[in-house]
Amino acid sequence: MIVTTAQLFKVAYGRFAIGAYNINNAEQAMGLFRGCIQSQAPFIIQISKGARKYTDKRMLEAIIRAADEIFPEAIFAVHLDHGDEETCYDCINSGFYSSVMIDASHDPFEKNVEITKRVVEAAHAKGISVEAELGMLGGVEEDIQVDEGNACLTDPDEAKKFVELTGCDSLACAIGTSHGAFKFKGKQALRFDVLAEIQKRLPGFPLVMHGSSSVPQEEVARINAAGGQIKDSAGVDPKEYLPAAKLGVTKINIDTDGRLVWTRVHREYFRDHPDQFDFRPPGKIFMEEYAKFIASRNELLGSAGKLEEVRKAISG
Repeated sequence: MIVTTAQLFKVAYGRFAIGAYNINNAEQAMGLFRGCIQSQAPFIIQISKGARKYTDKRMLEAIIRAADEIFPEAIFAVHLDHGDEETCYDCINSGFYSSVMIDASHDPFEKNVEITKRVVEAAHAKGISVEAELGMLGGVEEDIQVDEGNACLTDPDEAKKFVELTGCDSLACAIGTSHGAFKFKGKQALRFDVLAEIQKRLPGFPLVMHGSSSVPQEEVARINAAGGQIKDSAGVDPKEYLPAAKLGVTKINIDTDGRLVWTRVHREYFRDHPDQFDFRPPGKIFMEEYAKFIASRNELLGSAGKLEEVRKAISG
């Protein structure tokens, strides 16, 4: 059942976080739904600009609609991840999305406000929520690239002003995470002090944490043992998910980890079966392994076992 992100956030705020997982194909969708049913967790499907272009946006939307029929007990929202203004309007007008993210964080504050406010007005007219971003995460995600020298944390006072000026429904904050598989150097970690100050200024307001993959070192090691060359990777400690949720983070984005699972499964399979060329056997393995991974992350997010609670809250 597709619901709004606002409905999910209302139940989760201050208690647990909703996992927001990016998908690009049928195998990811099946693994995601299976993992969330296994762990009895609500979730958010994220579709990026890159995913919409990978095959065709209609193909991806059809996969999600089919999964909704195959798993009628699932409760989830559909969200545009890192959209520009044009893509946001396309998604708003499609009638398919629960929410959209307008990412104008690379623009000056005033320009960010101007763009975000336009998207908010268009989205709210159709009952769709808007996630905005203030501050810039380092790292690389598809067509987004910010070097560490230009990354900047979200200013708590600016965050309050930004929300008041734009009317956005949730805010992605830069609190020390980065996109991609190379998040931290040295002793860097999440800035809970900054997050706490933002929550003080925006009590009860849903915050979002991007770049939150944990980059499991076991996955990286297995990929490298099977011929990969991923070095010096590091991610967010997943034990920090729940503490962040207690400080108002209601949505935590996890994308890179899923790609690592896919890469590990396929590298190992074709290494161990060099005479094979059928992509379906490793695809089946990936769906099973991705489901296990999703279930494990939902446990750490605190969303596991919350499906019936969310169902009652929405229906009641």
